[in-house]
Amino acid sequence: MTSQDADRPGQTGTSRRSKITPEREREFFDAVLDRIRECGYDAVTMEGIAASTRCSKSTLYRQWQTKPRFVAAALRSHRQARFAGIDTGTLAGDLREVARCAGEWSPKDTTLLQALGHAVVQDRELARALREALVDPEIGALEEILRRGVERGEVAAGNPALEYVPAQIFGVLRVRPLLDGRNADAEYLIRFVEAAVLPALGLA
Repeated sequence: MTSQDADRPGQTGTSRRSKITPEREREFFDAVLDRIRECGYDAVTMEGIAASTRCSKSTLYRQWQTKPRFVAAALRSHRQARFAGIDTGTLAGDLREVARCAGEWSPKDTTLLQALGHAVVQDRELARALREALVDPEIGALEEILRRGVERGEVAAGNPALEYVPAQIFGVLRVRPLLDGRNADAEYLIRFVEAAVLPALGLA
């Protein structure tokens, strides 16, 4: 029996979904993601979330069937492109603003990524949901920022560093907690952009 099967009572995939208001659904999603951040994925149960949100566990099982599906739905509900509104008029200014913005939300996202680490490796749906929620929208917005910089003539289209800017930004967000035991805050990320990203693009 898998951990997914153990989490689920004797119900089938054909169970009728219950009617849950968007507000109540948001409460469930926020609760499960907050609990994962606090305790880790393995420690979170459908029963525990039901108790903390004052609902019956059968409601959660009818709606999502398993814990991985529940968590994947919660992740997808938080999909947003926080870099999308950045447009300072210059590429250097945009990248500094990316750093500032990322520094503000990185503590919650980095903690969530770490808490989901092993589960994501084991479950493809979770991995896909995590990428759709926290990675793809930001990479798309960052690539748009870089494209505008090329169109304005600030950086050559053939600059080999362009390909690696997303990896630089997301890489430092993930690795600083391992290296220094602390999250990459706005001040740290701005210094990183100034020291490593802008020089690679010929903007320093």
